[in-house]
Amino acid sequence: MTKASTASDRTPSPTLADRPATGKVSVRNVTKVYDPEGAHVVALDGFSMEMEAGDFVAIVGPSGCGKSTLMNILAGFDTLSTGEVYLDDQLLAGPGTKPLPGSDRVVVFQQGALFPWMTVLQNVTYGLMKKGELTREEADAKGLEFLERSGNLAKIASSYPTQLSSGMQRRVEIIRALINDPKILLLDEPFRAMDTVNKNRMHQHLLRIYQATRKTIMFITHDLEEALFLADRVIVMTTRPGTMKLDIAVDLPRPRHHALMASDAYLAMKQQAVLAVREEAKRAFDRGEREMA
Repeated sequence: MTKASTASDRTPSPTLADRPATGKVSVRNVTKVYDPEGAHVVALDGFSMEMEAGDFVAIVGPSGCGKSTLMNILAGFDTLSTGEVYLDDQLLAGPGTKPLPGSDRVVVFQQGALFPWMTVLQNVTYGLMKKGELTREEADAKGLEFLERSGNLAKIASSYPTQLSSGMQRRVEIIRALINDPKILLLDEPFRAMDTVNKNRMHQHLLRIYQATRKTIMFITHDLEEALFLADRVIVMTTRPGTMKLDIAVDLPRPRHHALMASDAYLAMKQQAVLAVREEAKRAFDRGEREMA
């Protein structure tokens, strides 16, 4: 569901929010088996989910439950064994289809993927230049505009990634993703290594971007509090083989501030999610003991 935004929340570009909604995702009965003729590891087993255009969905679950596998299939980095994935009703992945990354799906990783030999501006405009649709001057102008609208970051345009904090690097990566106007933004635990203060700052930055652009976002995380604070829905996955255990609708108002994490509604959802994740974590632990025996 599209929600209203205020002028103060609009960043990096207010015009993006006015475009027709794209980014509807349909994951239909997807199974992924690694090494089918050998170890036969089933990462996903009949996993299905729907994301409407503009949804912000967080995926949580025990380590090894298939969260990253699902994201890699959507990003076009990996194949699936059975099932289908659609983006805006167009087949994205199916049995026998070749993985095909595209600028309509952009991933921001936990480890970071900025080119250390490039300046911030060169990193941000890299995709624009690869497309070959803009001159260097036009790409630089657009890059500086996005940096300026994303918290007055034009002042670091000539800096190199090693000169930036981890939080600032994530901000630049998100700007680099958005400048290419993707249909869906895939975030793979981008704030995991940050301290609490920087993580809270990044939450607010991401929420402002979401409020402005309404891009479809899939957010992978181990942090339940983070998932519930940011997302419209939180999907809890089972331990391997991964499938959906719980789909929590996060009925909290936007724009969001960390004070709502003390609300009764938030705490009730957190308890529900914690119980589900703990149950799956115990299953994974018990299964591991049996496999080692």
